[in-house]
Amino acid sequence: MYKKTDFLPTSADEMKMLGWEQADVIIFSGDAYVDHPSFGAAVIGRTLQNAGYKVAIVPQPNWRDDLRDFKKLGVPRLFFGVSAGAMDSMVNHYTANRRLRHDDAYTPGGKHGMRPDYPTIVYTKILKKLYPDVPVIAGGIEASLRRVAHYDYWADKLRPSILAESEADMISYGMGEKTILQLAGRLKTGEKISDIKDVPQTVFFTDHKDAAADPDNSIILSSYEQCLADKKKQARNFRHVEEESNKWSGKTIYQATGDRMIRINPMWPPMDQGEIDATFDLPYTRVPHPRYKGKTIPAYEMIRHSICMHRGCFGGCSFCTISAHQGKFIASRSKDSILKEARKVTEMEDFKGYISDLGGPSANMYAMGGKNKEACKRCVRPSCLHPKPCPNLNTDHSPLTDIYRSVDALPGVKKSFVGSGVRYDLAMAPTDSPDKTRANAEYLEELIANHVSGRLKVAPEHTSDKVLDCMRKPSFNLFYDFKKIFDNVNRKHGLNQQLIPYFISSHPACRETDMAELACITKGLNFHLEQVQDFTPTPMTVSSEIYYTGIHPYTGEKVFTATTEKEKLAQKQFFFWYKPEMKEQIAEELKRLHRPDLIRALYPGYSPSGMKKTQTDRKFNNSKYPNNKKTRK
Repeated sequence: MYKKTDFLPTSADEMKMLGWEQADVIIFSGDAYVDHPSFGAAVIGRTLQNAGYKVAIVPQPNWRDDLRDFKKLGVPRLFFGVSAGAMDSMVNHYTANRRLRHDDAYTPGGKHGMRPDYPTIVYTKILKKLYPDVPVIAGGIEASLRRVAHYDYWADKLRPSILAESEADMISYGMGEKTILQLAGRLKTGEKISDIKDVPQTVFFTDHKDAAADPDNSIILSSYEQCLADKKKQARNFRHVEEESNKWSGKTIYQATGDRMIRINPMWPPMDQGEIDATFDLPYTRVPHPRYKGKTIPAYEMIRHSICMHRGCFGGCSFCTISAHQGKFIASRSKDSILKEARKVTEMEDFKGYISDLGGPSANMYAMGGKNKEACKRCVRPSCLHPKPCPNLNTDHSPLTDIYRSVDALPGVKKSFVGSGVRYDLAMAPTDSPDKTRANAEYLEELIANHVSGRLKVAPEHTSDKVLDCMRKPSFNLFYDFKKIFDNVNRKHGLNQQLIPYFISSHPACRETDMAELACITKGLNFHLEQVQDFTPTPMTVSSEIYYTGIHPYTGEKVFTATTEKEKLAQKQFFFWYKPEMKEQIAEELKRLHRPDLIRALYPGYSPSGMKKTQTDRKFNNSKYPNNKKTRK
């Protein structure tokens, strides 16, 4: 059983237990304090602690009262850190239809309302008002993905960099261990935060002369005000930001906001194995702080027995923010570090023998990267998999198979599962040798036969090639091939597991008929869809820029997007064609769209009032939408 002194202190009494009069750094977080490597505040706190700094955490401070939570630990010697938490607060608070959620997975008991909208802005403004001379450094997902002018779906407007709205002295974007150590070290020696200009992955105000000083290594974006007036300029801006975020060595980015200039320093090169091992080998207790005794934190329950094996994602999906925050280059832990953490999981009091996830941002990108690293350093592609896998990409899955088997061989481990999303297109990609092809086939069999807890979740996302191309995802034809592999492995091993596909409605380029066809195709595969969502625009993704501007940032072409609630609901309804109460509504909608063939596919023998039989209907049995009976044969 852990004691309070095993954690970073969260109160004045806990600081006294440690013999502290003053903390060096105080972190304010929108999440509950869980001392686990999946929670950013814990990672940053433990990183600083390991370097010799005294770090305290104030989780979910009350911003509505007399602000006692912002005063209770006093003033830090170096700086305040602010993070909204492990999610953007607006994604955390609201549904795709902008309706308020009734729970919060990062709060004890799942209780809603323990953090404000935009905590980065709210917490920072309070701290700057109370302690105007103490530096405030904002970090975490919310600050990271709002570091430049961005479309905010919930406010339905273009907002400036969160630096301008929050009054923070600096933003540390992306994964922040190296950045925060540099900043703490510089501040410790007496430097003023306003004089620190050269630390990678930082965002701060500068002057216009600075922006013009090195034109060969910098990009000056259209100003916030210019983007407000011209959406094409916002679209062009986004392309620059995404490309520089995905480079091995990016350029410095500048953007004027009002009469001030914001500077965004490029990302660090990818962590090497020693650096990422050091982060995960810190002395986490892996449990929530004792202040939450008797309370359940839903997000923790999901990951308490999980292990993250790498960072970064080279998939480049248009709707995903992982590469904007973690980069596209993979930083993988050593096998020894992973096994060390697995042994620690087996020692947890509540461990029953099952590791819930051996994964990462994408489960099967472990130990992968370019065969020629010099080519990677010159690359500007946002995705290594789209429109087709890069020929320089090493897709060998054998190190991952070895990890799975080695973890399962540990004493106390009955079984390890893979709960993170699997990129089946990566495992099925062409290789440069028969040995790698066999190794990847062996990986898929190992995964399906031994690491699925009854249901394997994968994300084809759509069935329309047009929509999938906009998503930067592979053709749905590949899903058919993967399903055959899945079914064959199940038969071979006498298993009866389910394949659970994820799909998105209302994504840019998707129309109602695309969703209707999706319904017909998935019906033909005997799926009653469960894992579905309506597209939610989040800051700093290609899809969000298209949603806001109506323009694809890379082609300049106009792209249709469902934006009204009526349009979005019309698309989403097709996920639920199998519900009796939806039958008449969907059939009438397809009648309006002049697609009787799709009505016959979904509801054989059903004819909406006033609909005549057409040539299309008579040809249905030869169409691409098989009925369930044919599929089972």
